[in-house]
Amino acid sequence: MTTEPNNQTTSNDVPSASDVPAAAEGQGQQQEQRRGGGGGRGDRRGGRGDRRRGQERDSEWQERVVQIRRVSKTVKGGKKMSFRSIVVVGNERGQVGVGVGKAGDVIGAVRKGVADAKKHLVKVPLTRHNSIPTLSTGREGAASVLIRPAAPGTGVIAGGSIRTVLELAGIKNVLAKRLGSKTPLNNARAAMVALQLLRTHKETAKERGISLEQIYS
Repeated sequence: MTTEPNNQTTSNDVPSASDVPAAAEGQGQQQEQRRGGGGGRGDRRGGRGDRRRGQERDSEWQERVVQIRRVSKTVKGGKKMSFRSIVVVGNERGQVGVGVGKAGDVIGAVRKGVADAKKHLVKVPLTRHNSIPTLSTGREGAASVLIRPAAPGTGVIAGGSIRTVLELAGIKNVLAKRLGSKTPLNNARAAMVALQLLRTHKETAKERGISLEQIYS
């Protein structure tokens, strides 16, 4: 008669089978949460990698400020002062652009000038000696620019904003002459027009409908 109560107490002290999976599920959820936290760190690392790749792409472009001027605009209450910047952007591999930015501070004006220059990029055909294929002339307003190819070792013989445009375009052997106005913005844009009009001998032969040998003959 004394054995029956003992058997009942031991059966009540032992946990049932339905309680064990619940504890295991709780441990599994904790492990999944820990693993999820590791995944979050991986996502953050991936974001850092994307930012680094973006910085590498931006580092390919070089920026040079040609001119910064303080300008004013007459409004109803008086004069509103601001800054205007002329910026040249290029990768020294055949792409160059000229932009203008205006803002209340110098940093904002330069930032707007860089964004404007990247919107107006020009592809420049380069020879194997880092020169231009043919002679070209560009005109903007009262400014006129003459650009002609040069032999290897000549260097960039130009001045003012024209030299900045040619250097950032990747041209290392060229002769340039400024004709007319001395305004830096008009000279830079005239140089851009001259570079945009450049054509290789192959493109010229295709436009004329003749062979490449006839161009050289």
